[in-house]
Amino acid sequence: MRIEWQIGFWVAAFLLLVFLLWLFSSVLLPFTAGVALGYLLNPLADRLERLGFSRLGATLLILACLAFVLVLISVLIVPVLWTQLANFIEAFPSYAVKLEELISAETEGLSRKYGSVLMQKLGLDTQGGVDVASATNDLISQAAKWAAAFLNSLLTRGAALIGLISLLVVTPVVAFYMLLDWEKMIATIDSLVPLRHRETVRGLAREIDTAMAGFLRGQSLVCLFLGAWYGIGLSLIGLNFGLLIGITAGILSFIPYVGSLTALVLSSAVAIVQDWPQWKLLGMSLGVFLVGQFLEGNILSPKLVGDSVGLHPVWLIFALLAFGSLFGFTGLITAVPFAAAAGVILRFAVKRYRESNLYTSLSDSSPKILIESRNPDRDAGRLP
Repeated sequence: MRIEWQIGFWVAAFLLLVFLLWLFSSVLLPFTAGVALGYLLNPLADRLERLGFSRLGATLLILACLAFVLVLISVLIVPVLWTQLANFIEAFPSYAVKLEELISAETEGLSRKYGSVLMQKLGLDTQGGVDVASATNDLISQAAKWAAAFLNSLLTRGAALIGLISLLVVTPVVAFYMLLDWEKMIATIDSLVPLRHRETVRGLAREIDTAMAGFLRGQSLVCLFLGAWYGIGLSLIGLNFGLLIGITAGILSFIPYVGSLTALVLSSAVAIVQDWPQWKLLGMSLGVFLVGQFLEGNILSPKLVGDSVGLHPVWLIFALLAFGSLFGFTGLITAVPFAAAAGVILRFAVKRYRESNLYTSLSDSSPKILIESRNPDRDAGRLP
């Protein structure tokens, strides 16, 4: 098969895969979570098998331990989180109003102090500061309404409740069968690869596995640490809803940049409203955030995740936006693993392209004629 046909075939297969994922994106979350959970726990099942357990026994033991941990978390942490979530939803309108008043007052003061001078130098209306304050108030009010509606919808929408139930029910079942039949599925997929390309595909699969395993397993440990750090740290300094903000930020840290921004914005806003006009609580919450970022960026991520993903930040941001717009929250979760796999395949494609005739062949025969005419061995035996 010509290389053009091969490229066309794989591009068409990729587009078909994207279309199917988009078509079933509303039901993919529990299956995606189950597959990810099975992938994360598969090395543990392999180790238990080497210790003498059967595959079924290892799978049941792992899931029993996981269920015990989840029940323990549900008994000790979930009631506190649920209470803080209910209180946060109830207090959110008052927090938003107070934050709006504080920002409005500060904006109006800065406008009176510096805005008129700046407007005069720019040759604009000196009353522009009032418009700035009014625009700021409108923006904050609209954002508060949207956020309140979103938080209320989390508890009242039937789709969200059904999604949560399916996540709790379907995910363990999918994870069980993934752990039980992992080796069989890999062997089946390997047997379907054409013989002439089997070694190449196996090499690519190993690279993709290294990239995805480094991110999924390493980033999971990073998320656990950040959730505990932010939750305990913000609670110890006396921040309202500190445990809720910290654990939410830790969970969202699986999506690069999102968890850190969540911790920074929510903790800063709550600290400002709770402790105004003092700045002590805000300073302590920023200290918790900065120490967490330092530990993540300089110790945890280099040791646990490292450079295994190998993604440029721009490509990572594009993957997050593209997958998020196509598949919603499921896309945000799967963006980095899919982007890592795509990066491995693209690097391989570029390497093969540089080795192909499309890249190395000459465009015409004139350079060859020129080289032949300058061959000293041939010219030496030629008659004048």
